Amino acid sequence: MNRTILFTAVLALTGFGIIGCEQEQKTAKVSQAPVKKYAQATVLEGIVSNDKGVIKTGIVEVTDENDRLITQTTVNDGHYSVEVPANTVLPILLAFSSGPGTEKLVTAVIHDTITKYDINPSTTAVAKAAKAMGGYTHANMTRAASGIVHTPDANKTTTGWRGDPTKQYGGWH
Repeated sequence: MNRTILFTAVLALTGFGIIGCEQEQKTAKVSQAPVKKYAQATVLEGIVSNDKGVIKTGIVEVTDENDRLITQTTVNDGHYSVEVPANTVLPILLAFSSGPGTEKLVTAVIHDTITKYDINPSTTAVAKAAKAMGGYTHANMTRAASGIVHTPDANKTTTGWRGDPTKQYGGWH
């Protein structure tokens, strides 16, 4: 009986050691993603809209994750175009406001090769959900978009999405 207890204790301790090793391996594989930034000044553009349609006027502010203003521009007939300075580190946020006290619409910019970003309630919901998941990463943005944006059945496959499921995480196009 003592051998059974001893064997059980050794087995349990070995199991804890294996679990500990697995935990160390999992944390060792986690690494920082490379920092993305605009190598040169880049113009971002798009359309601002809400559930009622295109919003004709307002301001689009470009901020970093800590809400520090990088630059801003005005919206002209629903369209905006803003130059982001070289060496701006991503992610950045494009936040639209039509005046003091109004709700902001937001989109998150995480890719340095995409220059067209619409700003609307869907992009706002995706950005908020991604931030709640831990930040503006490609994985979080995709998960947030798949949970928020309606996906037509014709665009689904058994392995997930066909192509880019969103127009920069803001809805099907």
